[in-house]
Amino acid sequence: MSSTTKPSATLSRDAPSVIRARIRAVTLSCIISSFAVLWLIIEKSDASFSEALKLMGWWPVHVSDVAQTLFLTAILFIGPLFERGVAEGEWRDWLRGSKITETLGGWIGWRNYVAGPITEEVIFRSAIVPLHLLARVSPGHIVFIAPLYFGVAHVHHFYEFRVSHPDTSIIASVLRSLFQFAYTTMFGWYATFVYLRTGSFLAVILAHSFCNWCGLPRLWGRVVSGVSVSPPFMKGKEDVDAQMAETSQGQLGIGWTITYYTLLFAGAIGFYSALWPLTQSPYALASFTTSSK
Repeated sequence: MSSTTKPSATLSRDAPSVIRARIRAVTLSCIISSFAVLWLIIEKSDASFSEALKLMGWWPVHVSDVAQTLFLTAILFIGPLFERGVAEGEWRDWLRGSKITETLGGWIGWRNYVAGPITEEVIFRSAIVPLHLLARVSPGHIVFIAPLYFGVAHVHHFYEFRVSHPDTSIIASVLRSLFQFAYTTMFGWYATFVYLRTGSFLAVILAHSFCNWCGLPRLWGRVVSGVSVSPPFMKGKEDVDAQMAETSQGQLGIGWTITYYTLLFAGAIGFYSALWPLTQSPYALASFTTSSK
């Protein structure tokens, strides 16, 4: 492990040199893993090259599956989208596209929304899921078992956090890592389900990037108007501490908060209701047994 990729008390994980080095390392790992899985599929299952690509979600690409997956994910986050877009007034920036340019103009944004989602989905969906299918593991078991690798892969943040925050108590560090393990595993359930139902690698990448951008939703407290004084790339899925970024806030009526939590609840109900219909695809990699969906 090189000095630019391993955790350090003096070198932040957000340092451009660290991000670049880690992206290079994980990209090489993804290339090797992908070719290994591609070879295994063809060699061990007598699949054709095109069938192997389909199993790994690379080809063909179906825009409708991608659009429906993003729409489904947006339903779940309708509350946070309301808070950021309306209460915090970001909708004008969304229309202009200035946030995208600003966010992807730095290495942190590039890691959180491009390199991170692509490389993680290469390994934890495109590589791991086909191997479970070849082993004839049932789709239901794959949905709940395979994402555990994804959750465990984030446990190293405990060590990284301890190195960079030595004054933080061990209990707080453990709780932080357990929380991180929990929500990354939950996302893994969703991403694996979508991957099996649509066979679309691109769909899960974009859903992953979208979830990173949205961050964790507000589950308590009052909605306020405000413009973050921290860079927009600070709201990534893995940057739990960045959710506490300082903002310039203004008071809003209680109606805004009521609307937010109403939308948050409605989004959860809508997500549950639309989960099966919006992930239905003729290009599914596996069939789930369900009587009522």
